[in-house]
Amino acid sequence: MIRVVEYRIDRHSGVATYVQIVQQTKQALRLGVLRPGDKLPTAREVVEATAINPNTVLKAYRELEREGLVEARRGLGTFVRRGLSTAPADSPLRTELAAWAVRARDTGLDRDDVAALFTAVLDEHFAPPGGGVPDSAPAAAPAPAGPTARPEPAHPQGEPS
Repeated sequence: MIRVVEYRIDRHSGVATYVQIVQQTKQALRLGVLRPGDKLPTAREVVEATAINPNTVLKAYRELEREGLVEARRGLGTFVRRGLSTAPADSPLRTELAAWAVRARDTGLDRDDVAALFTAVLDEHFAPPGGGVPDSAPAAAPAPAGPTARPEPAHPQGEPS
């Protein structure tokens, strides 16, 4: 089965669009939604789905390539080179977190409240040695909802990214 990531761009988040694509791709890698060998959507497909500039998509893909996570194959597209998966998408921890998120929403917290609370707890429990805020803590608004995956039939010939 071929998995295709669908990016969700939040134009009001304060996070650069290319950074949102990078973050969502990394999230998909961490959750096992994307695995080595999977093909990322072409720049054209992302542009059609999100109405962003193709250069923005290419910038994000170049950043992912620079980090060694993907590789561009001329005439074929961009493919996942290595994963970041340590917690599978069907992990019991994910189920517990989903139940907690439902409880948080039911008590009246909105997405920003939940993100702030969760970030504060992460900072408390994952502080770097010597204290301080971890480098990975968001500097601005939280990233938009993560990518989703949907099966798509394989194409006989590749498309350039």
